[in-house]
Amino acid sequence: MTEYGLLLKGVGSFYEVLTESGETVTSKARGAFRREGLTPTVGDRVVIERQAQGYAQLKEILPRKNLLVRPAAANIDQLLIVISASVPAPDWMLVDRLIIAAKRLGIEPIPVLNKIDTADDAVKTLFLNEYAAFTTLLLSAETHEGLERLHGLVKGKVTCLAGQSAVGKSSLLNALIPELHLPTGTLSEKTERGRHTTRHAELLPYAGGAVLDTPGFSLFETDLLEQNELDACYPEFQQAFPCRFPGCMHVSEPDCGVKPLLSDGTLSKGRYERYVEIAKEYQIRRKHRYD
Repeated sequence: MTEYGLLLKGVGSFYEVLTESGETVTSKARGAFRREGLTPTVGDRVVIERQAQGYAQLKEILPRKNLLVRPAAANIDQLLIVISASVPAPDWMLVDRLIIAAKRLGIEPIPVLNKIDTADDAVKTLFLNEYAAFTTLLLSAETHEGLERLHGLVKGKVTCLAGQSAVGKSSLLNALIPELHLPTGTLSEKTERGRHTTRHAELLPYAGGAVLDTPGFSLFETDLLEQNELDACYPEFQQAFPCRFPGCMHVSEPDCGVKPLLSDGTLSKGRYERYVEIAKEYQIRRKHRYD
């Protein structure tokens, strides 16, 4: 019997597949995948066939809408980019880079401020101001504040969590799905850097969709972007008047349409300063692309 399903987890050549009927079936990949250079990946929509004896056979991988390299995962709908309101200190540049990576893959980025039970109002205000152009979440895994809204956002979607270690990704998943009992990390007092707790990519079925906790510190590599492609990753820029010069970097060019967004509050100073750093990096990469 042939069935469609969602690949939840892989160990060696064996894969756990959630079928449309809600049953989890252990399947073995057919040998032709290796010859074809294909690797079944967590998040793949697949076709399996039950066998009279033994494991089901994973016969086909359906076309993917996107593919992450680290962690290896496919068909992600949205990325929750989690930072901490206290320790470790928020890494705003990491959030910006993950937003760019997500948008390039057609994934909706959702910045999340966790541990708000430990935050003062200034941190919350700064976070909301930095990412006013995005859907954002204020959450506390400890008090469950914001958990109902989180449930609404992940329902029916395949959602990936990413961010520094010790920002509380696993704690948020435990709050959302209490039966998981995922191990949570501790924060080294010396370095204030989290110890990694998640060891492999695995999709966890939830509310008609699934969630993915990424291993430790995660940063998705992006291809070299042209200036217009980088601009498209900043929704704030879409409210700007056209720049005078094509390919404007929005740094020192005259009659730039983006820089006025700073004075009217559409674009925060922090977002802009980090953008300039990123834009100059891409400029250097473009200059040396054929070296």
